[in-house]
Order: sequence, then structure tokens, then C-alpha cells
Amino acid sequence: MLFNSFEFLIFFPIVVLLYFLSPYKLRVILLLVASCIFYMYFKPEYLLILFFLIIVDYFAGFFIAKAKGKKRLLYLILSLISNLGILFYFKYFNFFLENIFTILSNLYHTPPLSPMLSIILPLGLSFHTFQSMSYTIEIYKRKQKPEKNFLTYSLYVMFFPQLVAGPIERPQHLIPQFYKKHAFEYKRVTDGLKMMAWGFFLKLVIADRLAVYVDTVYNNSPTAQPGIAFILATLLFSYQIYCDFLGYSTIAMGAAKVLGFNLVNNFDRPYFSRSPAEFWRKWHISLSSWMRDYIYIPLGGNRVPVYIWPINILIVFIISGVWHGANWTFIIWGALHGFYIIAYLLIENICMRLPLIRAAWKTKVFKFFQVIITFLLVSFAWIFFRARNVQESWYIATHLLKDMDTYIPKIIYDSSRFHAIPLATIFEPITITRGVNDLIVAIIGIIVVEIVYYLGSGPDRWLILSKKPVYIRWTAYILLIWSIIVFGEFAKKQFIYFAF
Repeated sequence: MLFNSFEFLIFFPIVVLLYFLSPYKLRVILLLVASCIFYMYFKPEYLLILFFLIIVDYFAGFFIAKAKGKKRLLYLILSLISNLGILFYFKYFNFFLENIFTILSNLYHTPPLSPMLSIILPLGLSFHTFQSMSYTIEIYKRKQKPEKNFLTYSLYVMFFPQLVAGPIERPQHLIPQFYKKHAFEYKRVTDGLKMMAWGFFLKLVIADRLAVYVDTVYNNSPTAQPGIAFILATLLFSYQIYCDFLGYSTIAMGAAKVLGFNLVNNFDRPYFSRSPAEFWRKWHISLSSWMRDYIYIPLGGNRVPVYIWPINILIVFIISGVWHGANWTFIIWGALHGFYIIAYLLIENICMRLPLIRAAWKTKVFKFFQVIITFLLVSFAWIFFRARNVQESWYIATHLLKDMDTYIPKIIYDSSRFHAIPLATIFEPITITRGVNDLIVAIIGIIVVEIVYYLGSGPDRWLILSKKPVYIRWTAYILLIWSIIVFGEFAKKQFIYFAF
């Protein structure tokens, strides 16, 4: 069930009403049933996959906790193999087959053969698989005790607000909340509804409206488009994916808050980051921390020989790329971010040894340029994330300046080559479909978003209006709802991260 669907607008109020009217002892069962209905709306039979993972990890938790010595590690490995095996089959098996047969056809000079299986990826499989693995790993590390109540553990994996696209919760944070008695509190409930409204604004007004231009550019042949269209579409995609994923996370956090639960914050103004490393501390925080705690640190982190540390960085980011999708474009995207971090830290280390640069490094002007450069680097990497295949992504990445002499005056050395900027060419992709006005609405929305996040603080920074006078608050609330109704895209466009 999509958050941005009419069905959810009926489903969620019913769940909230029944939740607060039900006895405390029945609330876990109610939420579990609601979560099953929520997930079954996509493809009912895939609920069996979830229950398989739940049963395996539920019992694995007890075996790991009771075992001693090498048996503990053995039970953990068996649990991880079960989780990763399911993930591999549904998400990577066809990708694996395709590459194996491509290699064989090249070695033996035979026509390419690719016997692909008809496999549909269950929505959110990567998210709840990683959340399940967190449970057994934390038990193995003796940071979590096995959950005795099977229904409570099942709800930990299936809690519907964050079931499909996170945030990826740790058992220590979420499971204890299922044992608390959540009474109806007006302020908490209204704060949750405000967060949900803000999330819908991010998704419907900004992300889905930007998608009109971005999809038109990226879903058509790149060879027929000017470089300026690639540049604009790529910069817009940076905010499309940001507002899309942030919108989902905010709606999820708001829905959970209405019911009395607190989910971890997944974003912290990532496009204000001054370095690629800082970007990953602020973007998809629950995944970044998962990779750090369960892959980077076990590999040795930065407490390894200097020549091993870059390898650890690349391994983590390549795995992050693979997690996002079974395509070489995602692997390149992940590796590119790994190279960004390695290069930045090496440059920073050299610059800190030079007194003049070290002094300038901390100035506001230099910090501003660091933010701009980081944003451009991240945006460039998004090309490989968004493009349909490696060939198209490479063409776009290497043709960003194509036909640029048409747009940039060459008066200094050849005034005859100067032309007026053909705005019709730049905006051609959207004029075909909707119009420039829709793009202007989305850009104004981006400005509003950045102002709100700049003025606010903490994970609830979108609630900065709560302390303002009543007439300011309600004016803002009315404008927010009005903009969603008037400018929102209600075409049930799936959230981007549902595909992962």
C-alpha cells in the first residue's frame, strides 16, 4: 500500500482509531494484522517470505544466545545465509546469471545466452532483510537478548510505517517501544500528523513534480538531447530523490509518532555537507550506520595499515551500491562515493600541513565552496544511480558539456559563434509534457524546504512552527495543505526506494 494512495488515507485512520480503542494487550496483534494487510496489498504471497525470515531469525536468536564458543558463530552464519540467500535469489540471481553467460559467451565466442527467470522483487526486501540481520548480529554481540514473544518480534520486522523503505531499525530501539502503554496524547498525535503532511508535501509537490522533467530526460535516448538538459535533469534528480526518500521517511516517522512510536531520523540536511564523508553521515543514516557497524568496523575500520584502509572504504561503498540494486550502475555509483571519500581525506591531510590553506580551510567562504563542491560531486554520482544502464550513464557523464558553445558566449575569440540561449531547447523535455510553471513550483518548494531545515534543529526541525504564534502556525498549516491539494501529483507514483 502506497502512502500516497487513497487506500492509505482510509487505512491509517482506521488503524489509529482501533489502536487507541483496543486494550494494551491486543495492540501488538492489531499492529501486526495491520502490517500484514499493508504489505499484502502489494503482493499477498510475498508475505510468506517475510514469515520465513521471521521464523528463522526468531529461533536463531535463542540458539545464538544459548550456544558457546564456535557454535554461536555457526548459528549466526546460518541465519545470515538464510537472509542473504533469499535476498540473492529475488534481487541478484538474474543479474548473476546474465553476467556469467556474458563472460562465457565472450570466452567461447558464442552468441549471448541469457536464460532469465521470471522473478519479481518483493518490495522493501533489502530493508527488512537488513533489519532482521541486525537482530541476530546484536544478539551475537551480546547487546540484545532474544525476544521471547514471537508476535512482538514479528512486529519488529513488519511494523508497517517503516516496513517497505525504512528507516532500518535496531532491536534495542524499537522492540522496547512495543511494551510501552501509549495513551492518546493530543500534542504527540498532532505533531505526527504535521510530520506526515510535511512528508506528503516533499513527495507530492516537489519530488513527483521534478520527476516530470527528470524522467523525460533520463527515460529517452540521451544522444538526441543537449548537455544542458543532462545538467539540469541531474541537478533536479538530486532533489527529486532527496525529497522522495525524505518524504517517505518523514511520513513513516509521523505515522509511527501518531501511534506513540519514535523511529530513527534518516536525514540531517545532507546537501549542506562539506565533504563526501559528512554527506554519508547525513544521508540515509540508518543504512550508513548499519554499514559502519556491521561491515566497516569488523573489517578493521581505520585501525588498519594505511594501505588497507582505502580498500575497506571501497568494500563498504561497493556493498552499499550492490544493496541498492542489481545493476553495474549502482556498483559504479557506490565505488565513486568510495573514491570521493578517499580522495577528499588525502587532500585534506595534505592541505592541513600547509599553514595558509589550513587557515583558509575554516573560513566561511571556504566552507561555502566545500558545500557547493560536495553537492556537485554527489549530483554527478547520481547520474549512474538514475541512468538505465552503464552505456547511457557513461554517455551522459561524458557529454554534460555537449553543445555548450551554443549556450556560453564565445565573444573573446570568436564573436560569430555567439547565439542567444535557446530556452526552448533547455526546457523542451517538460514543455512536451507539462510546462515550465510546474518546474518553478517545485523549485520554490525546494527553497522552502531548505529554509525550514536551515532554521530548524534536531530530527523534528520541520516542527519549528510549534512555538510560533497561533496565527502564524495556522497560516503555514493552511498553506501547506493548500499546496498539497493544488500542486500535488496524485498519480500514485511509487517511492524511488521501494525498488530496493
